[in-house]
Parts: sequence; structure tokens; C-alpha cells
Amino acid sequence: MKKSILSKSVNIALFLAAITGAIHIGHALTLDRIMQYVEVPFHSPRWPANLEGYRIAFITDTHRMSNNALQQVVDELNTRNIDLLLLGGDFWAHYERTLAILANTNTTDGIFGVEGNHDIHIRLFAEMERHGMTPLSNSGKRIHEGFWLAGLEDLWNRNPSIAAATEGADDDFVLLLTHNPDVTMQQDTTGIDLVVSGHTHAGQIRLFGAWAPLFTFTNIVTSYGQRFVSGWATSRDGSPVYVSNGTGSQVPRVFARPQVIILTMHGN
Repeated sequence: MKKSILSKSVNIALFLAAITGAIHIGHALTLDRIMQYVEVPFHSPRWPANLEGYRIAFITDTHRMSNNALQQVVDELNTRNIDLLLLGGDFWAHYERTLAILANTNTTDGIFGVEGNHDIHIRLFAEMERHGMTPLSNSGKRIHEGFWLAGLEDLWNRNPSIAAATEGADDDFVLLLTHNPDVTMQQDTTGIDLVVSGHTHAGQIRLFGAWAPLFTFTNIVTSYGQRFVSGWATSRDGSPVYVSNGTGSQVPRVFARPQVIILTMHGN
């Protein structure tokens, strides 16, 4: 009798494991290959009133995206009235073709970007400038009166400094662009109104989209567990941090769809 019960339990466990595996493989082969355009409204009383409804697109972690996939992203963004395009790094060795395509995105105020841990910043920044883009490297720029954009060096490869990137911001609304969100737990962010980042790929492989085992049991990608897997989080000092899933990938995604983030800024 005990053997019979044990055998049934094993069979049920194997059946559930097979069903779970099939669901995740199915998701990886279907939805996880379709780009998601995530419209994110952001409200802050510090946002300049004259920039109500300002639209900021964020693309990060393109990695090995094909030319066709990149062009589809550009074509879609060109239908969405984008004021500013931000690039979050990790282009790998594909700077020339990737930036040449992304440079065709129509914006009101240009394209700005930072490096990722897979980038050689000297090569990346030279290519960005060749295409009329502005690299940010522990530096910032006043995009409009009352709006300061800051960007950091990569946390793993160089020496990011939020203080240096925000020098001169005065009392502006400050949007901080960083590849790796972990830096917001290690440096003072009290003067930052919003952080956008990538790097974590939404955990890459997630169980039913809710849990990333790799993040829980290792510090390979982030030192803060599930905190910066995807979407809204907060810095050490309570500043809002939005983490994109990224638009490309090195390996198959499972319940971690590729994303392009579009922020619409509001003053109330």
C-alpha cells in the first residue's frame, strides 16, 4: 500500500513537472519572442508644468537583436510621438549597425545613452557621436528648464558617480539613466526624482513570471535578490526606479518578454 501511494505521488509530481515545463517552453516560443511596448505614466509635482505629457522612450540591452527587429522597434516608436529616446547600454559588439538603425528614431530632443557591462565605452561613445547621439558618462545635461538628464558609467566596469552626473542640476527634476540598478543601493539618490535602468533581463527565466530562481540563489546579475527583477522598485533612499526587461537577449527568455518602455511625464 505504501509503495502504491509513493508511486502515485511520484507520477503526479512528474506529471506536474511536465505540464509546468510545457507551459514555460510554450511561452518562450511564443509571447517571449514578441516585443512589448509598455506605456508607463509617471506623476511628480516636481515635473515642469510646461512639459506636461512629455514622452520618453527607453531601450536597453539590445544585445544580438537582428536588423529587422531593431527596425520594427524604430518604426513603432515613430508612430508614438516620442520627445526623447534613452539608451541603457549592452549593445555588445554591434555598435555600428544597432546605432545606425536606432538613429532613425524621430524625437523632439534627441537621443542620449550610457554604456553597459558588455560595452567598450570608448568605441560605443565614438559611434554614438557619429550618429548624432549624446553619450552620458557621469555627466548630465539640462534638456529643458527644470529637467536635468543624468547618466552613469557602468557599475561593473568603471566608476559611476551620481554626484558627478547631477552636478549643476540645481533644483531641476532629475532623471537618472544607469545600466545597472544596483548602483542606486550603493550611492546617495536623495536628489534623484526617477531612475531608469536595465541589465537584469527580468530574470531571463522566471517561473510563471513571478520568481527568478537565478536571482534568489546567486549574485551573478544583481546583489539585491528579486528587488530589481522588473518594473517598479525603489533605491536605498526611496527614489523610484523603473527596471526594463530589455529589448534583446543572449539566451531564450521565459516569462520575461522583451520590452520597450515609454514614459509619459505628468506634473500632478
